[in-house]
Amino acid sequence: MDKRTTEREAVSELRDGMTIGIGGWGSRRKPMSVVREILRSDLKDLTLVTYGGPDAGLLCRTGKVRRIVYGFVSLDSIPLEPHFRIVRQTGGVEAVELDEGMLQWGLYAATLRLPFLPTRAGLGSDVLEINQKWIKPVHSPYGDQEELVAMPAIELDAAFVHMNRADAKGNGQYLGPDPYFDDLFCGAAKRRFVTCERIVETSDLVKGGPPQTLLLNRSQVDGVIEAPRGAHFTECPPDYGRDEAFQKEYAASAKEEAHWNDFQAKYVDTVDEAEYQKRVAER
Repeated sequence: MDKRTTEREAVSELRDGMTIGIGGWGSRRKPMSVVREILRSDLKDLTLVTYGGPDAGLLCRTGKVRRIVYGFVSLDSIPLEPHFRIVRQTGGVEAVELDEGMLQWGLYAATLRLPFLPTRAGLGSDVLEINQKWIKPVHSPYGDQEELVAMPAIELDAAFVHMNRADAKGNGQYLGPDPYFDDLFCGAAKRRFVTCERIVETSDLVKGGPPQTLLLNRSQVDGVIEAPRGAHFTECPPDYGRDEAFQKEYAASAKEEAHWNDFQAKYVDTVDEAEYQKRVAER
């Protein structure tokens, strides 16, 4: 089955109030072309689940997000995501702050279609106190009745991830140093979309890297979007690194409202992804 689609068609399936997952890690291999399409839409009141980077900063700053579930939000080379910081400090979003392992376990529970998974992550921290209405302790039925955290499943209405390569059927391949948890985002979601640098023949996926780089199989994917430089300005090695100059410009736009308005007018309020890429190339 040919599953090729576009960012606009994929985002058209989203509705206000949905829970969406964004793959990648910090400012690394984020499906930013989809994030930009969401920014251009009328969507609102979303719940965002992410190991956060500029996806969290942009979607929260522009008022698309009501609630965010995250393990961290960082630009990597810039430790604190400045736009998310503004929204978080002013109470602009409902924040569910989790240990990184708890977020992974919640996605894994949803992938396995389990209501929760036990973990030690979060014990002895304020995570349980802050989230006590949502996350509960549980005791092992074996041995010494050890107290554990019952991490609830994090079920997603839709998930978006970015791969280096994919075929038209939905098989996805990463070629960088880490798969992150993109397979769990897809496993936890009802609708799953992959953006990629290039769509290739299935046989070329095998030639492109060792078997462990074939992270996603076609049963995990509902739509494939060819998006060259679609992860910009995050990194997508070996295809390209992080655009540090652009990231600094983005971060600087958080310092004053006028700077943000200029950045938004130039890079956020674009007609489409092609126009965005053109403006980036011309800067």
